Amino acid sequence: MKKLILFFLSSLFIGSAICQKNYEDLFTEIPQEDFPVIEKIPFEAGEEIEYKIYYSFITVGKGQIKVHKNPFKINNRGAYKVDVRAKTTGMVDWVAKIDDHWGGYIDTTSLIPHQAYRFIKEGGYRKTEIVNYDHNSQMLEVKSMGKYDETFKEPMYYQFPPQVRDLISGFAYFRSVDFDKLMPKDTITVPAFFEDTFYNLQIVYLGDETLELPIGKVRAHKVTPVMPETKIFDGENSIQAWFSADSNKIPLKINADLTVGSGGLEITSFRNIKYPINFDMSK
Repeated sequence: MKKLILFFLSSLFIGSAICQKNYEDLFTEIPQEDFPVIEKIPFEAGEEIEYKIYYSFITVGKGQIKVHKNPFKINNRGAYKVDVRAKTTGMVDWVAKIDDHWGGYIDTTSLIPHQAYRFIKEGGYRKTEIVNYDHNSQMLEVKSMGKYDETFKEPMYYQFPPQVRDLISGFAYFRSVDFDKLMPKDTITVPAFFEDTFYNLQIVYLGDETLELPIGKVRAHKVTPVMPETKIFDGENSIQAWFSADSNKIPLKINADLTVGSGGLEITSFRNIKYPINFDMSK
């Protein structure tokens, strides 16, 4: 049970604890990379979405996605500050107390990452990680610190390809995908970086359907990531996710079928979204 809870809170719901100052410039030179322009950004400053995290029929935690209202500048570019938090609640805290913060600064025009950070608290485990992206040299810097470290360890450096995404910026970019141009079974590929590894994240579009949610009946795009074979998940398409079928493409729900039970997360409320939600008003 504890391992399953840790998995969902740290893996499915990918923090606001980083210092709140404005980052004027981590790198002073003008970036040479050609930044793509995303014509229709699916969110705006001030957006907040709340979730419940569940295992079987039991609510084990809650989560939040927050786009900060304040403007930021990093790498000589305007940036959104996006924070995600997931934590256990109630009796589950006695079994596996978790309070994870993830976040980053992403470009307001292209949604590429400028900085990412993680503050992980899972039982007795602790990890702090900050990743800085230098788009002038195409190099990224990873600084990390464990539970018993007083300062950051020696940084690690990696050369990254253009348009690479991490978890936060990748999630934001995926919301900008034009699903109207896709057919069921079409695959979306996003180059990504996570924990010293570069890979191509593949997500298959499965079509549209209506979900019954705490916020109402909502039309949704349904997708599934291409997952490697593991002992945790129960077969192909074991993880499924739904995004609102409107211009927001709000993440509504994630569900995973496991070898023992199922779990995931589900939206409970939202504030300051950019466009109207596509509620299904039919009876």
